[in-house]
Amino acid sequence: MAYNCRVSASEVVLSAEGLAKRYGDREVVSDVSFALHRGEVFGFLGPNGAGKTTTIRMLVGLVKPSRGRVVIDGHDLGTDFEAAMRRVGCIVETPDLYKFLTGRENLEHFARMVGDGAAGRIDTLAALVHMDGRLDGLVRTYSLGMRQRVGIAQALLSDPAVLILDEPTNGLDPAGIREMRELVRRLAGEHGLAVFVSSHLLSEVEKMVDRITIVHRGRTLAAGTLAELTDGGKRGLEDLFLELTGGETV
Repeated sequence: MAYNCRVSASEVVLSAEGLAKRYGDREVVSDVSFALHRGEVFGFLGPNGAGKTTTIRMLVGLVKPSRGRVVIDGHDLGTDFEAAMRRVGCIVETPDLYKFLTGRENLEHFARMVGDGAAGRIDTLAALVHMDGRLDGLVRTYSLGMRQRVGIAQALLSDPAVLILDEPTNGLDPAGIREMRELVRRLAGEHGLAVFVSSHLLSEVEKMVDRITIVHRGRTLAAGTLAELTDGGKRGLEDLFLELTGGETV
């Protein structure tokens, strides 16, 4: 598996345009827009109740937008669902793995569902996520960090253009957080993936991402590079976040 950038890293591979979601008379997402570029790590931030989870569910086809659209690697999610979903891998909260199977057996099981030569990518992906020496152990013996890495390998089986990670460092110890950060940076920088990260750990996001979008009360408040939004690093991401959200925390 190559994971090489085929075009300029500035290419947009996922865009959300005016996303909104209403449940009855309650609109939980009102107007969220952003774009991910090939080869970058993108941070998606907002306080509790800002609409982050609903937006992520719209991005991966679990919730249908009331308005707006999602385009993944040139495929409109609303009109070309299967083609769009083949270009995105995701982990929402924790990896969905069978603990009574080995890591390899889990990946083989999911590879059969993916098809398209996915089984032949297992060993390459195991090495990519630094699990090649432990893939034949039972998942129930894995640490949380190991399960997260196998989950990422699973998400990459379809050779996607976009990887969506919701709270990828949640519950990890400091060493596991550092390993996850380095893996995410490597997937983007060396292998050309667009990596979408939603996290409540602002200090980690600051070390990991190239650009961020901050949402509040269902709307996009700010979007840009870290340098642009923090005045070249003169103020921290946490200070910016508190200022924009009126003191609300992630």
